[in-house]
Amino acid sequence: MPLDLVFLLLVGAAFLAGFIDAIAGGGGMITVPALLLGGVDPLTALGTNKLQSLFGSGSATIAYARKGHMRITDMWGAGLLSAGGSACGALLAASLPLDFLRTLLPFLLIAIAIYFALKPGLSDVDRERRISPKRFALVVVPLIGAYDGLFGPGTGSFFMLAFVGLAGYGVLKATAHTKFLNFASNLGGFLVFASVGTIHWKLGLAMGVAQFLGARLGAASAMRFGSRLIRPLLVTVCIALALRLLWS
Repeated sequence: MPLDLVFLLLVGAAFLAGFIDAIAGGGGMITVPALLLGGVDPLTALGTNKLQSLFGSGSATIAYARKGHMRITDMWGAGLLSAGGSACGALLAASLPLDFLRTLLPFLLIAIAIYFALKPGLSDVDRERRISPKRFALVVVPLIGAYDGLFGPGTGSFFMLAFVGLAGYGVLKATAHTKFLNFASNLGGFLVFASVGTIHWKLGLAMGVAQFLGARLGAASAMRFGSRLIRPLLVTVCIALALRLLWS
């Protein structure tokens, strides 16, 4: 296949990933396999994916913030903890055995899918909080951020579950806050990875532009349809990601 065509297909995959990721997470499920199939070596694929995913999560964050679904100024502390956790996870990735995570993760994702599919009363309306904001920020956020830096797949789903199940957020509000913390964790992991790994900058930036546009469309769709779109797509993405991990 001609290199120009491969380049365009990867950019198209990034647009689709940005759209899906802005609504339900799981964009890496599309872009990482696409990069590998496009002939990019695994190390460069992971670094390039972190670069382009910054554009998608950043685009979605801006879109949700502009419509008032989150206030970035209220989230700086949690964002720094997410980025710091991700950086620590990325530093540990080379030295820790990840086989246990690879085995456990599909079943965790299936459990999340079942929760969002069957849990009654899930909507865009906030519910009672089960954990204090301070404990949520100091414990839950850096743990999920560390997971993103250490392993990655399903990070958005874990943030969504935490915001809905522990913080009591409505589905749309949880999605908006998830994208900001996911952007922060992407940034923390990217900075570490860029300092020790390789990145295909031209491809990553081109895919990043496509991610930005796809995420903007995805966020607009999520804000228009709310939990009616987010909930079923989140369930679908979790199951699809779990099946892919089981297959691999």
